Amino acid sequence: MENTPTNKELYRKDQWVKPFLKKYKGLLYLALFLGFLTFFSAGALMFNSGYLISRAASLPENILMIYIPIVLTRAFGISRPVFRYIERLVSHNWVLKMTSDLRLKLYLVLEKDAIFFKSKYQTGDILGLLSEDINHLQNLYLRTIFPTVIAWLLYIFIIIGLGLFSWWFGLCMLLMLGVVVFLLPLVSVLVNGAKQEKQKVSKNELYKKLTDNILGVSDWVFSQRGHEFVHSYEKDEAKLRELDEQIKRFNRFRDFVLQVIFGGITIAILAWASMRFPGNHGGAANWIAAFVLTVFPLIDAFAPLPDAAQETNIYKDSIKRLNDLPEISETVKVTDLEVKNTEIVIDDISFSYDQAEHTVLEHLTLKIEPKEKLAILGRSGSGKSTLASLIRGDLRPSKGTITLGDVPMTDFGDQITQSISVIHQAPYLFRTSILNNIRLGREEASEEEVWQVLDSVGLKEMIQELPEGLQTMVDEAGLRFSGGERHRLALARILLQDTPIVLLDEPTTGLDPITEQQLLNTFFETLKDKTIIWITHHLQGVHMMDRVIFIEDGRLEMSGTPEELLATNQHYQQLYAIDRGMTTD
Repeated sequence: MENTPTNKELYRKDQWVKPFLKKYKGLLYLALFLGFLTFFSAGALMFNSGYLISRAASLPENILMIYIPIVLTRAFGISRPVFRYIERLVSHNWVLKMTSDLRLKLYLVLEKDAIFFKSKYQTGDILGLLSEDINHLQNLYLRTIFPTVIAWLLYIFIIIGLGLFSWWFGLCMLLMLGVVVFLLPLVSVLVNGAKQEKQKVSKNELYKKLTDNILGVSDWVFSQRGHEFVHSYEKDEAKLRELDEQIKRFNRFRDFVLQVIFGGITIAILAWASMRFPGNHGGAANWIAAFVLTVFPLIDAFAPLPDAAQETNIYKDSIKRLNDLPEISETVKVTDLEVKNTEIVIDDISFSYDQAEHTVLEHLTLKIEPKEKLAILGRSGSGKSTLASLIRGDLRPSKGTITLGDVPMTDFGDQITQSISVIHQAPYLFRTSILNNIRLGREEASEEEVWQVLDSVGLKEMIQELPEGLQTMVDEAGLRFSGGERHRLALARILLQDTPIVLLDEPTTGLDPITEQQLLNTFFETLKDKTIIWITHHLQGVHMMDRVIFIEDGRLEMSGTPEELLATNQHYQQLYAIDRGMTTD
């Protein structure tokens, strides 16, 4: 089982929170000081108000005897909201500066390794990093660090202040307030920490289950088991709600205990003040109300501490995930790579995803000659799509190398688009004109060049018949076009891009056999002067290839021309017969 770092270890090794505490320490100290002054003013306001009320009620011999409390009451009454307002401005300014730097640092970390990021992290991790983790750190400062430090400063100030009047009562308050400042937050972390971990796991599982089943909703519908999924999901959701309710119940009980403790502190101060300032009316007795009323505004300073401590469990994952990112390395200027030839050499590569239990590709060696037409066959999960990603440079091999013209694929970065272009299963068309969609292949292409590639893919006449021609707007995802037409538009982009290598990643999946064959004829006719790497799962059109390889469980099982394999390889003969609906002996 993976060892989970403790909060102490996590914050000790942290490189995402501590550096910014030092960078903007001036603003940080000012925000904390203003926060302290806000609660000090609130307490002083009630202290002076209590004294003023008592003193005025005792009929002072001279109005000047209550003039100073009146002035102080007005002063602290004004200073409290002023300090509060300024503190909010300073603290939020500090946090915005910090989060801006955090986002820049996150971008610099991810941008350098962007195309390989998804191979290391799940989609949920990516979304969490980009949309949640920085916000969590922002809340860490505003809702945990600031309130906690301010409360500690007030705690020290109160104990020292009371100790000047009475050392033994100062010790009593040290213990009673210590329960609020230290014990209740600790209990909250211990009790609700485990429940929050369960809550987090349950939410992640629920999200994963929901997204997986929504993506596969057609399977549930066709199998008529939709109600089974809904029942299962509602059952898991009910468990999560029960867990939420347990956390809320504890929080309500803890808040009740907190109020009881402050009630006890108020009674204790009342009793101590009565003994410390004896008298029936007037004189020293006027200080009793001053000390007692000071308790109430200070409740607002100490009450958030248990919640603040408890929320550290939420921030822990964000901090850990950010600290697990690679360090920012010095930017290296990328020079234009010179590709001497288009030979692709795959030398003894193996590959496995970080969280996979098995190797996807294992000791695979292959050479693809310039202008060769290669078909890569294999069942779903055999590793052929992973091989395509490795050839594009989107993934790095765990072992071995892949080179294009003696240059490692991973060195190309964005320059790989100058050498390899791709047509996917479902080419995407954007909500803009047909002209702009095709010019994605080469932005500076003229309209004449666009018409030429449209003619090559057999769409020129159809586009000319549209009322607005090339300026015709395309619906989102290109839904106004058939599957074959979308693929032809994608091919037009590729022809405009004019790369020496084209990777076809199962582009005919979902098309009827006639449209599929027509599209394949168009592909191979228009791309006859280029290297073609065709990822496919069946054999229609494979006779037009120079070579066919078959990948099974990550290994190269067969390789040869279609004619050779059909004549000599029993496995290929079986695949050929099955693909055409023929029976085999």
